[in-house]
Amino acid sequence: MNGFQALTEALAAVPRLGDWYTAVVRVLFPVLAGLILFRAVRSLLKIPHTPETWGQLSLPGGGSIPLTHWENIIGRGRSADVRLNYPSISRQHAALCRGDGGRWTLYELGSTGGTQVNGKTVEGSAPVALGDTVTLGGVPLLFLPQTAEERKALEEARRKERPAAVWPSFLWLTLFQALACLQLTAAAGAEASPMIPLAFFGLAALMWLYFIVLRLGRCVGFEMETIAFFLTTLSLAVTASSAPASLPKQLLAAALGLGLFLVLGLFLRDLERTKRTRWLMAALAIGLLGITLVLGNRKYGAVNWISLGPLSFQPSEIAKICYIFAGSATLERLFRRRNLTLFIVLTGVCIGLLGLMSDFGTAAVFFVTFLVIAYLRSGDFATLSLICGGAVFGAGLIVKFKPYILSRFASWGRAWADASGGGYQQTRTMSAAASGGLLGMGAGKGWLHRVPAADTDLVFGMLCEEWGLLIALLAAGSIVTLAVFSVRACRVGRSSCYTIAACAAGSLLVFQTCLNVFGSVDLLPLTGVTFPFVSNGGSAMMSSWGLLAFLKATDTREHASFAIRRQKPRSEPPG
Repeated sequence: MNGFQALTEALAAVPRLGDWYTAVVRVLFPVLAGLILFRAVRSLLKIPHTPETWGQLSLPGGGSIPLTHWENIIGRGRSADVRLNYPSISRQHAALCRGDGGRWTLYELGSTGGTQVNGKTVEGSAPVALGDTVTLGGVPLLFLPQTAEERKALEEARRKERPAAVWPSFLWLTLFQALACLQLTAAAGAEASPMIPLAFFGLAALMWLYFIVLRLGRCVGFEMETIAFFLTTLSLAVTASSAPASLPKQLLAAALGLGLFLVLGLFLRDLERTKRTRWLMAALAIGLLGITLVLGNRKYGAVNWISLGPLSFQPSEIAKICYIFAGSATLERLFRRRNLTLFIVLTGVCIGLLGLMSDFGTAAVFFVTFLVIAYLRSGDFATLSLICGGAVFGAGLIVKFKPYILSRFASWGRAWADASGGGYQQTRTMSAAASGGLLGMGAGKGWLHRVPAADTDLVFGMLCEEWGLLIALLAAGSIVTLAVFSVRACRVGRSSCYTIAACAAGSLLVFQTCLNVFGSVDLLPLTGVTFPFVSNGGSAMMSSWGLLAFLKATDTREHASFAIRRQKPRSEPPG
């Protein structure tokens, strides 16, 4: 602490020294941010994903079709995973699904030509073993394992897709953190808190400890974590600039979020356990929102906070994780219409509770996430259109019985016409963002943090002001990268459960980012939604790390994910 005191006294004695330092690092920070993110983003988006092969169906005329998922739709339609262009086979004829322990089950999907296993008609479902004959619409298919040569070629192709080493990004990020810490200390001058260096050192230590431990476990894919640690660094910087006293809380939230990421990832590695826990998570989501409605405190017009002594948290952030967990489903559950109906009921209860809490920003996030999950579960645009119509009708009823809600959106699109009233926050945010330019005024050098919610709902403007438009856009682009990766990874996903959860989590992160970014600059109504990983707030930080676990679970590259149990395709029937 003596060294920190000496540094602050030196900066206070020679103010120009801090100004010179700020002038240099303003240019250096975007370069470092580009170096940090370049390898991670390129590795996530450029490397092709070779599908895993878990077996094959031998065709009657020779040749075979590989089974590249744990759950495979077989049929004549273009959307089928195993497409068989025979006129006697229905568009969605049957499904072949791999369960716990490598056991396979064949499901009849109401085909017109019928389904048999070893000559026995399948009604509903039937177990299938390697070597069995599956007959679809009179077309016999032999269920076989991979050959040794095919497996060797596949493993060689997958080895070439190993994720890029990201330790250089971690080194650049550590330098970024050190320079940001020094910049914030220089900006605060004699009033600089010793928690600034302690918080940044703690985050760097946490980051490297995570990397070393997982690297010892042979994991090599750290692209998503690189992005998350970069955004978390920006969160600490925003917090240090706006509320230095909250730095210990924000660092603790990042540590707890990383722990949640690990625990949830390890839990997801067992698909059967994941399926058994879905409705428990649904009950937990309803319980968290219900407790908030009863015991919550009103803040910024919404009852969405619970206080326990000096601590306060937002249960709806954790409810997002539980909701996505409950909404994911394996393929055999998608065959049952009742499961989608129950999920619609769950959604209605959650959004209804959020409406009673007047937390309409979070309700909008839940609804968009629901649309993604419902479409992935049903593929039915007509049903979704009906649901959207019902949602519009419900919103109209809410406005009728709570007309004061419209006043919150009265300034949307006309913030400058009411700059001292309803448009106060947006006009100040846009002014601050414009003053930052491309490179920013320097961390800790801005004034927007004096505006209410500058480090939460308006944090994009604060990033633009202090860090510059370049880094603000890199932060938003990082979230989009995670969502794009989830879509690409789903093409080779093992189970629809992981696919649905990842797409829902990615969509939630992107939609929430859009609400925060566009709401702060008056392109969308200001809804009070945080910027994932970046906004100051412990509950939001933990939620962002928890959602990242769903995306991590879809990564099937060799040694890239700890989240899914390594299961080799069997080369012989189970004994």
